[in-house]
Amino acid sequence: MPGLATLPPVNKVKVGFFSFTEITDPAEHRAYNEWHQLDHMPEQFPIPGIVSGQRWVSTPACRAARAVDEDPLRPVHYMTLYLMADPVDRTLRDFMEVGQQLRSLGRFHQYRRAAVSGPHQWLEAHAAPRVLVGAEAVPYRPNRGIYTIVEAPQEAGSAAAADAADAWVRGLHTDWAVAACALPGVAGVWQFATSPALRGAGWSTGERRVTVCYLDDDPLAVADAIRPLLADRWRDAPVRPVHAGPYETVVPFQWDWFD
Repeated sequence: MPGLATLPPVNKVKVGFFSFTEITDPAEHRAYNEWHQLDHMPEQFPIPGIVSGQRWVSTPACRAARAVDEDPLRPVHYMTLYLMADPVDRTLRDFMEVGQQLRSLGRFHQYRRAAVSGPHQWLEAHAAPRVLVGAEAVPYRPNRGIYTIVEAPQEAGSAAAADAADAWVRGLHTDWAVAACALPGVAGVWQFATSPALRGAGWSTGERRVTVCYLDDDPLAVADAIRPLLADRWRDAPVRPVHAGPYETVVPFQWDWFD
C-alpha cells in the first residue's frame, strides 16, 4: 500500500473549464473586458460548484513571446479558467444554463469567438517549495500571470508507442513540473486533460493536455527562462505542441493593452 507521501494531493477541484477567446473586432477589447469582468464572470460565482475563476490576457508583447503559435489558438487574446468541484455534471449543467440565460437577456458580448472551449479533467498539481502554500492552493494565491502549454497527441501507434506515451506522462510528473517549479517566477504548475466523460454540445472536440504555470514574476521574463525546459519536454514526445506562451493577469479597469 503506498505511503501518504506518494499519494496525490486531495483537491476539491475536479474540472477546469477553459476558454481561449479571440476578440473579432479590434475596437471591442475594452468593451469585452468591461462586460466579462463586471457582468459575466460575477454571475458564475453563485453556482455552487464554481470554486474560482480568473482571466488572463495575451498582450502584444506576450503574443510575440510565444514559443509555439499554431492554429486554432494562434488568434486568441484571452484565456479564462473556471475551476469546478463535485458534482461535476450538475456544475457544468448550471454553468451552461447561466450562460444561456444571460445570452437570452442580451447580456453576452457579440464580438468574441472561442477558439477552444470546454471542460478538462484536473490531473495533478505542483508548488514551488519557496511559496509555502500547498500545491492545491496555488491558484488562490495572487499571480502576475500564467504560462500556458496546450498539446495534442500524435497519431495513434503501436503498443510500444503507448508505452512511450505512458513513460512521457510519468516524466511530466516526476521531472518536468519539478524543474518548472524551480524556475524563478513559477509558483506552481497545474495539469489538465480532456476526458471522454466530459463531452458536450458546443464544446471543442479533440484531445488536449493543458498545463498552466502560475507566475509571481514578469510573465515575459519567465517565458525566456522556460524555453529550455520546453525543448526537453518535447524531445521525442508523443504529443505535438499547439500553443505555448505567457499571459498577464487581467487587472480590473486596466484594459488598455490594445488601445
